[in-house]
Amino acid sequence: MSLPGSAEPSALASRLGYAGLLPFVGGAALAWLLARPDYLAEHAFVMQGLSAYAATVIAFLGALHWGLVMRQPEPGALRWGVWPALLAWVGLLMPAYAGLVVHGVLLLACYAVDRRSYPRLGVGGWLTLRFRCTVLASLCCFLAAAAT
Repeated sequence: MSLPGSAEPSALASRLGYAGLLPFVGGAALAWLLARPDYLAEHAFVMQGLSAYAATVIAFLGALHWGLVMRQPEPGALRWGVWPALLAWVGLLMPAYAGLVVHGVLLLACYAVDRRSYPRLGVGGWLTLRFRCTVLASLCCFLAAAAT
């Protein structure tokens, strides 16, 4: 049950959100499976790919704020919307094992900001999906980083 004016994700949006976790889960699993001396190149490729995917998702999470501000002006959302992409880019420039830790923390930070701002912007009903996706995506980033 949603609050008045609190949009919730459709079934399709929920399915797509959960499907977006597949690269996180697959990347973390492959990071561990390939964490052997005879698979160094493959391991590095998987780690870099997961880091790039995480950075893309983080940039998307920031950009959502710009979209929401188009419906309901809130200048702070514009400023916040830029930071996730910039910080994710820094994480992407780091070695993947370190960048994935940065990305895991950024995913959690994005959720913390969204927890405060989504209700004000009328989309508080999305927080359950955001929480579930954030926990799993962050965990996968941390687990993959630990596979190095």
